Amino acid sequence: MRTSRLALPALAVCLALGACGGQGTGDGTPTPTGAAPVTTPPDPTTPGATPADPAPTTVPVPTVSPKRPGGPTKPPPVGAATLTGTVESGVEPGCLLLDGYLLIGGPRDVIAAGATVTVTGKIQPDLMTTCQQGIPFLVETAARKG
Repeated sequence: MRTSRLALPALAVCLALGACGGQGTGDGTPTPTGAAPVTTPPDPTTPGATPADPAPTTVPVPTVSPKRPGGPTKPPPVGAATLTGTVESGVEPGCLLLDGYLLIGGPRDVIAAGATVTVTGKIQPDLMTTCQQGIPFLVETAARKG
């Protein structure tokens, strides 16, 4: 007897909750629960049927990317290289960058933040540093410009 007294209210709660899940306006607007009703897209083989979503538009992708701070504008060359530009401070203390390359070594009285320099050396992309930015460039010579 006690089991049937608990079963009847449990059944009523289940029926009430089941009825809430079936509500919807049928015109694509969300139900009171916030979910949109599930609909089946029209069959494209049916005469007069139109697809539910228009064809996606294509956006042209630029072939040349703009210069990004902290990254080189072109792939690193092989062997010795020469860089010219204004030295920038890195995010870590003591780290100096030139056109996205991390300057390693060289005279610090010549290579300083804000200085316009020309440096020669070798690119070492596999060199580990604590600067966390730029491609390592081992400076062999450095000269200030203007």
